[in-house]
Amino acid sequence: MQSAARSAPLPMPAPLTRRIDAAALALMMPDDGPSVDFARPPGEASLAPPDSVSWRIFKNPVSVFMGGVAAVILELAEPSVRTGVWEHSSFRSDPVGRLRRTGLAAMVTVYGAGSVAERMIAGVVRRHETVSGATPGGAPYRANDPDLLAWVQSTASFGFASAYGRYVSPLARGELDRLYGEGRPAARLYGAARAPASEGERRDLFAAMEKRLEPSPIVFEFLGIMGRAPALPRPLGPLQRLLVRAAVELVPARLRALLGLAGRGLRPWEAPLVRRAALASERLMLPSSPAVQACRRMGLPADYLYRR
Repeated sequence: MQSAARSAPLPMPAPLTRRIDAAALALMMPDDGPSVDFARPPGEASLAPPDSVSWRIFKNPVSVFMGGVAAVILELAEPSVRTGVWEHSSFRSDPVGRLRRTGLAAMVTVYGAGSVAERMIAGVVRRHETVSGATPGGAPYRANDPDLLAWVQSTASFGFASAYGRYVSPLARGELDRLYGEGRPAARLYGAARAPASEGERRDLFAAMEKRLEPSPIVFEFLGIMGRAPALPRPLGPLQRLLVRAAVELVPARLRALLGLAGRGLRPWEAPLVRRAALASERLMLPSSPAVQACRRMGLPADYLYRR
């Protein structure tokens, strides 16, 4: 558990807070989709409770960004997932829009009211029902395959947990088990009934999947897109490229070597810079953030997650 001193909100002048808050909100909300009010309906519980490991981890935008990139690297290493994502999504044509939609979906899954999350997930499942095809190697795939969904769910949880644990605050084995357990209700709604429910099950799945993973130029194309796409405000462009390299560093060393990513992580002197950015982000309490709005929906103080 983090100390109160490190968790206390970062004091900033009100005009600067409003400016950052507006920029963060614009980056998260897609231009082509409905906005989500995380403060409503009042009192309605999320799929995970406020005292969960999930609520603590997902409030940190820097570690969530790194964890999300690491997760996609691992997802793209699996041929069926890679083909489905690259041929049926807008990663190449509209990377920022895709990032916004994916980020919003993650936030709704964690912080949104249960009924809102269930409707959103049902819509994703319906869209996935139309996605199928064959890999370049001729293997058939469908997006709603339970095994593929389990891989996507496990890589996402692994990425977010690894980023937070390495750059913000270490997570004990019990906390990792809680995190995977907290993700089970959402995983079942997505159709990922075989998703890991503990850190041990996650390790077993990674070991079993390793023989299916392979290098691909698409992984490098994805990393190039993530380094260039204006996912963060323009002045933070250099930080974004640094965070992408930090995400590569989160991929287990054995899999980095398998994917040809050895040497594409952080330089030794860069890790402290990433950690400082992540720790500052841990204390950045923005009024419009899903974490703060969800606390208000549940009748909790706005700074509840920053005092734990």
